[in-house]
Amino acid sequence: MFGYITPYKGELKVREYEIFKAYYCGLCKSLGKEFNHFTRLGLNYDLNFLALLLSSLKDEKEKTVYESCIANPFKKKKIIRHNDCLQYTSYISIVLVYFKLLDDWKDEKSIKSLFAVLPYIIPVRKAKKVLSNKYNFIKKQLDKLTQLEKNNCSIIDESADSFGKLMEQIAVPPFITDENTRRVLKWLGYNLGRWIYILDAFNDIDEDIKKHNYNPILLQYNYKSTEKVVDFYKRIKKELEFTLTFTLENIAKSFELLNVKHNRAILDNIIYMGARNKMEEIFNKREVLNHEKSI
Repeated sequence: MFGYITPYKGELKVREYEIFKAYYCGLCKSLGKEFNHFTRLGLNYDLNFLALLLSSLKDEKEKTVYESCIANPFKKKKIIRHNDCLQYTSYISIVLVYFKLLDDWKDEKSIKSLFAVLPYIIPVRKAKKVLSNKYNFIKKQLDKLTQLEKNNCSIIDESADSFGKLMEQIAVPPFITDENTRRVLKWLGYNLGRWIYILDAFNDIDEDIKKHNYNPILLQYNYKSTEKVVDFYKRIKKELEFTLTFTLENIAKSFELLNVKHNRAILDNIIYMGARNKMEEIFNKREVLNHEKSI
């Protein structure tokens, strides 16, 4: 889907990075176990972060095993054993990827997306049955986003708010019952959703201009076809950096309120360095592109 929530690898110890990868592999295995092997292709780092975070709040430490996989059948690697956190995020992954592929088919008549959605038809029914409230809420928020897109909503906060509320619900699984923890996870999830949505919109500016796709940043800041993309970028950069940085600070403040029992170093790395590095990476890529175009 997005994949913006990743660690800053250069600052992680080897064993910490192995744990991060073990969760990724564990989530991949859970998708295969709960649904089918094709659904593994929809795996992304954002949901891997959620599985890691939720597991780190539990009293019991995760259990690891060494197994081979389809991608590398001859080499065993460390994998987090299937648990309720991986199971929950695998179900959420099914719902999100299903709706994304369906949306791509409706909007772009993408034959690739139409064929890709087929392996999700039965799994999404299972996910809807197990997590009916989450499924219905996700559908409601995505329908709202679709309507905002059709109406050419020019207020990025309004679109980002809808996606933030979607992530707010996703961040709180049914098995976490402590009200304080649920409240903090909701606020963290909301800000995470806002940050992902705005950063993704910024990252897609060039493609959306080229394909005439909806992008609230282009509308809010009144991009005109006569304006050079380089100049448009310079005009919006400072304000968007401020908004994204402020949202990251809200994520960090929420995280500090959680009682993290395991994997603290990995989570610290992702929230305080990884997310910021990803943001800077995208902004710097844009700087390079602008420089090349100006030349």
